[in-house]
Amino acid sequence: MQVSGKKALVFGGTSGIGLAATRQLASLGAQVIAISRDPSKAGELPDGVTLEACDVRDREAMQQLFEKHAPFDILISAATGGGRALGPFLEMDMDGFVGSFDKLWGYANVARYGIPHLSEHGSAVLVSGSPARKAKTGQISLSAVGGSVEAFVRALAPEIAPKRINTVSPGTIDTPMSALEGDAREKHFENLTALHLIPRAGEPDEVAKAIVFMVENDFVTGTTIDVDGGWLLGK
Repeated sequence: MQVSGKKALVFGGTSGIGLAATRQLASLGAQVIAISRDPSKAGELPDGVTLEACDVRDREAMQQLFEKHAPFDILISAATGGGRALGPFLEMDMDGFVGSFDKLWGYANVARYGIPHLSEHGSAVLVSGSPARKAKTGQISLSAVGGSVEAFVRALAPEIAPKRINTVSPGTIDTPMSALEGDAREKHFENLTALHLIPRAGEPDEVAKAIVFMVENDFVTGTTIDVDGGWLLGK
């Protein structure tokens, strides 16, 4: 796919990985609609990017949004859908665990209501996470949700062909999801990545490059690309 001149919808497109994808697609000449639950918190967007407000858990609002911008060629979701429960499962508040699956339900809504409006050879990309296949202590909800996302994509790809859908699975990425600052932030990421093959946090742009690859490469569907600094191979 040649991205220039194509229309792209990016959910979670105003912060972190989604914002990086918005910027890269716009720089390649795509017409980008960046979608956020709270656009007032949007990062700096390139000129020409359209900003929309929508919660991926609101099915009616999602359908209206897709109908407004249809047809389109690129569909990306990096939206978390809500909070994430962390910690040992046997001590976990089950409402928090269930709430972590808002990410999956949001992705399901993106796919269910968005893909019918995707052009015939369009491309969709969802963002999973390394805990899907190698969870660290306290990451059981991240693992369960990420694993569900990747299985969902593999099962959906044959149904929608020749349209394509893929997953990008990031490791520890330095995004606004961490509220820490200064030395505390630096130490936090050092601790998280100490045993990775590349012992540092990744940058949102590094993940976004993989998203753009998935969009542009017409011979890739139903698969996952890891951008994890060697998380899966580390100790």
